[in-house]
Amino acid sequence: MEGLLFVLSGPSGVGKNTVLKEVLAKRTDLTYSISATTRPPRGQEIDGVNYYFLSEEQFLVERRNNGFLEWAEIYGHYYGTPRKQVLALLQKGQHVILDVDIQGAAQIRENYANAVLIFLYPPSIAELTRRLQGRNTEDEEAIKKRLAYIETELAAVTLYDYVVVNDHLEEACRRVEAIINAEEVKVTRGYWKRLLNP
Repeated sequence: MEGLLFVLSGPSGVGKNTVLKEVLAKRTDLTYSISATTRPPRGQEIDGVNYYFLSEEQFLVERRNNGFLEWAEIYGHYYGTPRKQVLALLQKGQHVILDVDIQGAAQIRENYANAVLIFLYPPSIAELTRRLQGRNTEDEEAIKKRLAYIETELAAVTLYDYVVVNDHLEEACRRVEAIINAEEVKVTRGYWKRLLNP
């Protein structure tokens, strides 16, 4: 039986990576799909672990060859989800979770109808701004660009299946896990048949 594809989106600084790390640590049936990007590595990021770091030329060749399940240009860099890796995992019955922006989520909605889209929402704009400035991973100009885009990102919440407010980390993680559990027991998914005796 094919695995489920989950998409987690939200504005920069909302805590997607932290929530993902916590949820992935608890679920062995869930795999994180590594994205490809043309941006340079930050800090201790490793190629093939955090991202597949590609040159712009490599990325555009892959894009022309339909090598991405979704792709987007964000703040002057390309990002994309390698199609083959994700589909191979799903076909093996493994659940996959992606961390993509609103453009990528919209593409996945079009290209993979069974995907489950989850939007991680900040408790407030002020708190999101504080988190972004506290990361110390980007210069002031990059932070201003991200803050200017927040209203557009938050308005996209209506395109998602679920919304989780990341006010308290533990509660946000619990809700993301609850969504995964709920999707598994939908009659239409067929996973409940695994619980029956042969």
